[in-house]
Amino acid sequence: MKSIKKALAKNKKSKRVRGASTISQQVAKNVFLWQGRSWLRKGMEVYFTFMIELLWSKQRILEVYLNVSEMGKGIFGIEAAAQTYFKKSAKKLTRTEAAMIAACLPNPKKYHVKPPSSYVNRRYSWILSQMNNLEGDEDIEKLLAVPKTLKKI
Repeated sequence: MKSIKKALAKNKKSKRVRGASTISQQVAKNVFLWQGRSWLRKGMEVYFTFMIELLWSKQRILEVYLNVSEMGKGIFGIEAAAQTYFKKSAKKLTRTEAAMIAACLPNPKKYHVKPPSSYVNRRYSWILSQMNNLEGDEDIEKLLAVPKTLKKI
């Protein structure tokens, strides 16, 4: 709610619209709803987001987000992005390559991994520093840990 209030206040003053969706909201939109902006879709997004957060773990929400998000024009999911941009599996991405893809996520139709814009270059450097800052954080490590049941697959 705090992010939505901030976005509403900023959008009243600016021509440039700022979004306020959480990752869970983006998953709800990308998996269950249509693209576009309307109060009807936003209302349905609230319902689906509530259900997602009630039933799925944070790890599952992040996994689905990474597998359905648009990461370039017509490129959906991290595996497709890794193959398209770096000709390798997502599992084999370096931290820098992963950060470059993440840097495009605010608007993957505008910001490109290859060739990277000056915005993407600045943003991926910042993302790398955040990765380093979070390394060793117990909560982040738990979120990123693969459960033993998934390792067998």
